[in-house]
Amino acid sequence: MSNPSWQPWQQGQVQGGFPQPWPGQVAVPSASSSLLASHADRERAVDVLRAGYAEGRLGQPEFDDRVARAYTARTLGELSLLVADLPQGPAPRTDGVPQTFLPPPPPKTNEKAVGALICGLLCLPTAGLTGIPAVVLGHAARAEIRRRGEAGDGLALTGLVLGWLSTAGWALVLVLFLAVVLVSV
Repeated sequence: MSNPSWQPWQQGQVQGGFPQPWPGQVAVPSASSSLLASHADRERAVDVLRAGYAEGRLGQPEFDDRVARAYTARTLGELSLLVADLPQGPAPRTDGVPQTFLPPPPPKTNEKAVGALICGLLCLPTAGLTGIPAVVLGHAARAEIRRRGEAGDGLALTGLVLGWLSTAGWALVLVLFLAVVLVSV
């Protein structure tokens, strides 16, 4: 199959580093327009074209022409122009960096870990009343953090330590009180 005459890099249709739109479209150049397209990008564009053809939005000749252009496209800008007038076309990128290369979002902090820390910190003002809830929430939070991959293990651990210290302190006070009662009897 020979290279058709509409390829932008052969016919001088690239102006300012951006491919020109499909007839009847308005071009919106972005930083991602000049990024080289991958095989997966081309396949996604062809899938959108197939869906448009199946819905009756494209005729057979136009569909064949756009699929041929998609498979020979060199940049993401060329691909996005092919599917821009179809409802399932790609969402515009604002940052110019493909999603593949962006850092993953930070994991969410476990709410029970925050609760464990708050209960652990409240042990002193409440005279140890919140020690047992801090221990329960801390253990539950650490189990959820390991299972879900969430953040907040340090918060849960701090709540656990403070809760256990409070519980141990009250146990020591109770044992000393019982010892004093037994010795005095």
